[in-house]
Amino acid sequence: MTIAVCPGSFDPLTLGHVDVVRRARSMFDEVVVGIARNSSKHALLDVAARVEVARAALADLDGVRVEVVDGLLADFVRDVGASAIVKGLRGGADFDAELPMALMNRHLTDVETVFVVGDPALAHIASSLVKDVARFGGPIDDLVPGGVAVAVREALGGAR
Repeated sequence: MTIAVCPGSFDPLTLGHVDVVRRARSMFDEVVVGIARNSSKHALLDVAARVEVARAALADLDGVRVEVVDGLLADFVRDVGASAIVKGLRGGADFDAELPMALMNRHLTDVETVFVVGDPALAHIASSLVKDVARFGGPIDDLVPGGVAVAVREALGGAR
């Protein structure tokens, strides 16, 4: 059985993330969505909320589970027995940011990172942009899975 880890902060989970997870699942027997605590980012949604919305959004996908990454991704990958890490790319800037992490993870675990090119129709969707739009009262329902927009609005202090 092949297992892949699809890691990220998922703050919040977007339709682009769901697209990458779905396509990763078509390549691997099991996909573990690893929700990371990123100390360099100030999260809008706490880890429990991110796990809850991700589990709800991905519930229809057999062979996909959501777990929290508490430490190094390399350790998490080893612990779940993954043979690959899957990362989505929207463009060259994503590749430039992801390449050093892929190389470090390979150095630490001998596990390869598989890059999945995102759906061009979703390339404009980034968690940071979703949060910015929501902060100013803009519509985000068509950018995130059901339930995520509600969680984002609640985290920002109520519906806008």
